[in-house]
Amino acid sequence: MPKAKDYLDMELLRFTTAGSVDDGKSTLIGRLFYDSKAIMDDQYEAVQTSSKQKGLGHVDLSLLTDGLKAEREQGITIDVAYRYFATPRRKFIIADTPGHIQYTRNMVTGASTANMALLLVDARNGVVEQTCRHSFIASLLRIPHMVICINKMDLVDYSEDRYEEIVEDYKKFAAKLDVKDIRFIPISALNGDNVVDHSSNMPWYKGPTLLYLLENVHISNDYNHIDCRFPVQYVVRPHSDEYHDYRGYAGRIVSGVYKPGDEVIALPSGFTSRIKAIDTTDGPLKEAFAPMSVTMTLEDDIDISRGDMIVRVNNQPQSGQDLEVMLCWLNNRAPQPGAKYYLQHTTREARCVIKEILYKVDINTLHRLEEDKNIGMNDIARVRLRTTVPLFYDSYRKNRATGSLILIDEATNETVAAGMII
Repeated sequence: MPKAKDYLDMELLRFTTAGSVDDGKSTLIGRLFYDSKAIMDDQYEAVQTSSKQKGLGHVDLSLLTDGLKAEREQGITIDVAYRYFATPRRKFIIADTPGHIQYTRNMVTGASTANMALLLVDARNGVVEQTCRHSFIASLLRIPHMVICINKMDLVDYSEDRYEEIVEDYKKFAAKLDVKDIRFIPISALNGDNVVDHSSNMPWYKGPTLLYLLENVHISNDYNHIDCRFPVQYVVRPHSDEYHDYRGYAGRIVSGVYKPGDEVIALPSGFTSRIKAIDTTDGPLKEAFAPMSVTMTLEDDIDISRGDMIVRVNNQPQSGQDLEVMLCWLNNRAPQPGAKYYLQHTTREARCVIKEILYKVDINTLHRLEEDKNIGMNDIARVRLRTTVPLFYDSYRKNRATGSLILIDEATNETVAAGMII
């Protein structure tokens, strides 16, 4: 395990798992933890005990991630399980998402911030409907890297022919998707083949193991370092004699690179200034970039508050109240015509109304259903929204942070939809 200081400075990879029911997602993560020595002895002993109580002849590593009682009883994943571990090269946040169709919405939440998606395919069943569904969602959410883990190779006698057949089937489907980096690995999560160490059962596979890929995939270019976007979260005004005149704007840089002296504009006011300093708890910086959390001070006193955005003068986002959005509907109550919702976009809040449903997407075929506009839970549809105040946004394709939003039911405070601005 890396030292605390080294750990803080390490690069972070967020990845999500997806796939059909019983494809072995939780077992794979449990295997990753066990083989990379990322679990404590008492955790492993507890899993051993639970496995014996269930009458299993082996240690069920999926119990490391399936934390809900209902998950353990049924042997399925229901909620998104977030897990954290680190190797000497990199630290990781894993979102283990459910495979059942009725929990597709949980995959959307788990995948929304991921750099990589691990999509599991059962070697016996090949590419199935849920494989296509989860691949489309990963493509829609613009996850930059996708790894197709063809699992349970031990149940097909580690057949190279079967592996190649599934690879070809998936490539035919993936031709419709917008994913730049797709890789394939034959594995057995149960036995640990090609998870952390190379498998002696598959000498025909010459590629990297899963852990090697996780540690070495290049993710620094996944962030948008061109379009400078800094949504203000909080205005820092210390009530002390030492910092009596200090006025800083705190938040997280979601894209771009900022330096002291840069000419910037505050939106929505339109006033311009220059960056005086970029402060952190460790002292001032000569430059800051996504995804760093910093406090900026400006050379001029401008009225800036939470929800405003500081951007470069010569590179501004779009602004408007009429948006076209791909919505993933997360609620069991369908949207009503003309219904008003609370909208959260970066740190900006507004109210909005769904003006028009343009079409629904058949997730299995990727076809547009222009006649069927009845949206239910887990459906994905293209809609037009009208907001009460202008938003400052980029298309989701260009910038995941400023191109995403959520809708909240004003009455219940439930998050009803996640949206990607087109």
